[in-house]
Amino acid sequence: MSGHVEEINVRETPEAAAVPVQRVRLVSGRGLEGDRYYAPAGAGSGEALTLIAAEALEGLEADTGIRLSAADSRRQVLTRGIDLNALVGREFMVGSVRCRGVELCEPCANSSRSRRTAC
Repeated sequence: MSGHVEEINVRETPEAAAVPVQRVRLVSGRGLEGDRYYAPAGAGSGEALTLIAAEALEGLEADTGIRLSAADSRRQVLTRGIDLNALVGREFMVGSVRCRGVELCEPCANSSRSRRTAC
């Protein structure tokens, strides 16, 4: 499977605006440093990282006319060319960190389709 990360966003608090970053440290079992979900004592299963496909956001706009940015999706990592559904139950690499797809993050009032990942 090939693809790439197009964007990374972090939020210091749930109320804060997402801030795009060029680089961020992904700590195994803890998440993205500087993000509201970063857990120094360790993140729960599926709480370390969330992914969303650019294609899903584009599909949402094509189907409904609703334009949702990656930052507004409330997911941390925007990917392109990756079948995120296929990652559930599998191990994969994000940079040098081994991750495991834990579950689908079904759409809510604030987001489109995304995937929850443990790293």
